[in-house]
Amino acid sequence: MNSLYLNLIKPNLDNDKNFLFEDDGSSITYKDFIALASKVSHKLTNLGLNTGDIISVKSPKSKEALSVYLTSILTGTVYLPLNSSYTINETIYFIKDARPSFFICEENDIDELKPICDEINCKILSLNKDGSGKLTESINTYSNYFEPIERNLNDLAALLYTSGTTGKPKGAMLSQENLVSNSKALCDLWEISNKDQLIHSLPIYHTHGLFVAINTSMIAGASIRFIKGFNLDLIIEAIPNSTVLMGVPTFYTRLLKDKRLTKSLASNMRLFISGSAPLLEETHNQFENITGHKILERYGMTETNMNASNPLKGERRAGSVGKALKGTSIRITSIGKNNLSEINEPGMIEIKGPNVFTGYLNKSEKTKEAFTDDDYFITGDMGYFDKEGYLFISGRNKDLIISGGYNLYPKEIEDIINQFDGIIESAVFGLSDDDLGEIPTAAIVANENNFNLDDLKKFIQENLARYKVPKKYFLISELPRNVMGKVQKNILKDQYS
Repeated sequence: MNSLYLNLIKPNLDNDKNFLFEDDGSSITYKDFIALASKVSHKLTNLGLNTGDIISVKSPKSKEALSVYLTSILTGTVYLPLNSSYTINETIYFIKDARPSFFICEENDIDELKPICDEINCKILSLNKDGSGKLTESINTYSNYFEPIERNLNDLAALLYTSGTTGKPKGAMLSQENLVSNSKALCDLWEISNKDQLIHSLPIYHTHGLFVAINTSMIAGASIRFIKGFNLDLIIEAIPNSTVLMGVPTFYTRLLKDKRLTKSLASNMRLFISGSAPLLEETHNQFENITGHKILERYGMTETNMNASNPLKGERRAGSVGKALKGTSIRITSIGKNNLSEINEPGMIEIKGPNVFTGYLNKSEKTKEAFTDDDYFITGDMGYFDKEGYLFISGRNKDLIISGGYNLYPKEIEDIINQFDGIIESAVFGLSDDDLGEIPTAAIVANENNFNLDDLKKFIQENLARYKVPKKYFLISELPRNVMGKVQKNILKDQYS
């Protein structure tokens, strides 16, 4: 049994319905999209791809890049998507840690990454943003059908990298059951059907844009308006002909600033979903006033897919992420105690269910630390239940920054800053921003005689993806610390807010 194949691909093998509508006005049917993935499957297996191997993709959003996800399902391999904006140095870490058998990236990255791939016997193929490259070259010589490889529910299906607020990123191992059970629960809850058209303006390298959006759409046989990146004009243009939008809070704050957003424009829409970062109550209320729609907020994370959601039918509470999904158990434990928190009492959010990952790749100790003795995953997020059982997120691992739906880990940014000549120490923290939710901000202690801020900014840009680069910098004489010597970022936030 290959559950992902049985739920996503098999029902659509002969489906002539348009699956993806692209920015240039073209479209591709389910049948043709699966044929594309089948051709890629034949090509990669002929090049030596074996069941259980890891395929990593670091290419811009395109139907060809997305087809490799289906290829991984057909071939019984493990899909590892990476942010296409990662620098070479960032990418090298993932290659060395995951040790994929195939690495797919843009042509202009090949020369720098091939020596690293050669070290681990990983084949590297090009795939550019227009779909051209060695991966798709001459694939029309291959068959439209690929016999799917058998896989069990507990077999590894995907790797998504995450990390806590410190340390190197970790590969969260997601099984067939993790992905299928969660997608089916969401389809049922949100009543996604073949009558829906989803506006997809998210990346396809994290759980929201890939496993929530793509899996649910394919299970239901829905169509997707496949937008390459966040483009306000294209989203506005797509709304009248669509029914569902999955976005992050930044999508909604930007839509609200556009006078074209009206109740009339959104009259055909049935569902606006938000996740990946907290949605302000003000945004929720303003959106309802303008469009007549209440945004549905849900709660998920890389290690667990989706955990909770406001109801499709019933009260959607502003500021709440709703209730636990069917089959998922959420509890809140008192900090420093061994008992469950009372109603309205914040504590640590812990999760158990078929959606919860199987562990971190090659990190047994980190995996052990992440679970309780009775197998609940310790999320690191703080929250509480109200008396009706609605979950509210009251905080998270204190240093984590969520900017435009992206998780930013301060230590990673600080490590880069501290490598620069003239830097004595640094602290990176988040400041509130109306558009992005939070923006990364750096407080820097530097040797004034041997330091140039413009040179530092250039250095950071060369070593970090753009969304991780601090938007503000403050030069200070020393970092605030408590009696234990720990940097007090709360003081910095208060001072510069």
